[in-house]
Amino acid sequence: MRKLSKFIYFKILGWKVVGNKNFSKDVVKKAVLIAVPHTSWHDFYIGVLLRQVVGIKSNFIAKKELFVGPLGWYLKRIGGAPINRKSKENNVEAIARIFNSKEEFRLALAPEGTRKKVDEWKTGFYYIAKTANVPIIMFTLDFKNKQNNISEPFYPTDNKEADFKFMKHFFEGVEGKVAKYS
Repeated sequence: MRKLSKFIYFKILGWKVVGNKNFSKDVVKKAVLIAVPHTSWHDFYIGVLLRQVVGIKSNFIAKKELFVGPLGWYLKRIGGAPINRKSKENNVEAIARIFNSKEEFRLALAPEGTRKKVDEWKTGFYYIAKTANVPIIMFTLDFKNKQNNISEPFYPTDNKEADFKFMKHFFEGVEGKVAKYS
């Protein structure tokens, strides 16, 4: 499967991986992975291919309504977990407990929380990383340059404003599939 993914990613689609070249060698066992910008459903298959290309297992969460029938089976098979977005349970604490209960767990999220243009990122990913005491690894969905830039692991500090400034700087100039939402 990895050879096929590499063929599709590199040869057919013409994408490349830049940045943290040791990402697959110096594997961080637990991390929150954030992908920006999230502008299209195309981001999903690029992310799935990327994890095969770099040889790393990752998980994701999505609204529970997607986890029905054959699509639901497929999403679970590739690491998806349904989440009830209307639940009164504290999702940050629930997800941090998952991190604590597993030897290896990497959660991929889109901080925008939607495929539309947003002025501010949602903060859940940040608080999940802080609560679970795991790093954040950033990667771009740069359709203009057909590349995924992967960051070094970043451990959130107690200065949320500075942390978000640092993270948003990493994504400056990146253009998503739907440029007007980037």
